[in-house]
Amino acid sequence: MFTAKTIRFSLSMVVTLLTLAGCHRGAAQSEASASAGASAHAGTEAGANAGGTVKLGSYRAVLQTPGGELPFGLDLVQRDTQVVGYLVNGEERLLLSEVKITGPHLEIRMPGYENVLTAEAAGDQLQGEIFLVKLRDKNQHVPLHATLGESYRFFKSSATDNADLSGRWAVNFIDDSGASEAAVGEFNQSHDAVSGTFLTATGDHRFLAGQVKGDEVYLSTFDGAHVFLYEAKITADGSLAGDFWSGLAFHEKWTARRDAGARLPDAYGLTAMRAGVKQFDFAFPDLAGKTVSSQDPQFRGKVLIVALAGSWCPNCHDEAAFLAPLYRDYRAKGLEVVSLMFEHFGDFPRAAEATRRFRQHYGIEYTTLIAGISDKDEAAKKLPMLQSFVAFPTTIFIDRKGNVRKIHTGYSGPATGDHYVQFVNEVKTTLDQLLAESPNTQAGS
Repeated sequence: MFTAKTIRFSLSMVVTLLTLAGCHRGAAQSEASASAGASAHAGTEAGANAGGTVKLGSYRAVLQTPGGELPFGLDLVQRDTQVVGYLVNGEERLLLSEVKITGPHLEIRMPGYENVLTAEAAGDQLQGEIFLVKLRDKNQHVPLHATLGESYRFFKSSATDNADLSGRWAVNFIDDSGASEAAVGEFNQSHDAVSGTFLTATGDHRFLAGQVKGDEVYLSTFDGAHVFLYEAKITADGSLAGDFWSGLAFHEKWTARRDAGARLPDAYGLTAMRAGVKQFDFAFPDLAGKTVSSQDPQFRGKVLIVALAGSWCPNCHDEAAFLAPLYRDYRAKGLEVVSLMFEHFGDFPRAAEATRRFRQHYGIEYTTLIAGISDKDEAAKKLPMLQSFVAFPTTIFIDRKGNVRKIHTGYSGPATGDHYVQFVNEVKTTLDQLLAESPNTQAGS
């Protein structure tokens, strides 16, 4: 049974209700508290006015979603001559470098995204919203409230008799149409504080943090794009059953049972080339509008990674954070990387600007091309050589002769721990093998 948190509240009740809920930040609490102690006394660059100022320090921020209150940590600190922020979810402290404070007004551009947090300060409170840019202009305004100096996640007072969520779980998500998706949940627990993630065939849910209260489980994250809230109850047989909300429009039921051997399908077996087709050909414009083709001299005789991605996609952000330094390390050996960007915007200038922000944030030096809009069916039409297209990101490994050797669907990022380490090692092993081949080496030899 769920608490009153799951009731849909009217916007007129949001401010009052958001001040009543509570929680514990988990593993990130001590670092965030230290930041608060060091910086809560600092003022803003704009100075005071009649409306007050945005105070620096650690906030417990709450988003109001159809599933109830979604908490996350927000730290504002002075770093050298500027104010920066951090989104805090479990082990992750995600740097926010585009923070603007003008008296009581706060504006934060999410790192590498088009999404924006705006709020007005009144004493120790912030009141505002997260603006989420969505495909086909189905944008979302998610109400936000934050309180300075609070460091819990969901509940201010922890229960003493809590179920144990730690370990690996076989999970099934079922959307409102009845379609299901298998997943693996991996969690760590200390007293009532829980952290971990869900791994799926299309990518992980990134860093999650929450609490167990008795036989109820609460998890959440806001990482600049994901607005994810999970609630579940541990049933009599030890399994889990609950709800998952993403943003303001998406909902799924989910169930889970303990399974130390839970596994996902082979990520290299989900996307394939059409029968008889060996080469992945492309021709799309770069950010200046110039068409770049797979047949161009810069790719001839090179090992090539093609990443199907989008600046709106958190798993694509994790992949870019890996590919950017990988390219710098391997390009002298004969590696090229091309990212085919599928953006939320149908018009080229907006898509190019979103990709430009993405490049700047990760220091990307490899080629990025505007391939289309971020719809899987539309993307499949642009890539007819693929038998199917399952997910952003998808990563294609091409040898020196231009033949596709491997296709990896989805991405297991840093939140997945050992799975991420394994993937990184697999990629480097694959590159070492392909780079060692000459252009005359037969594929598969």
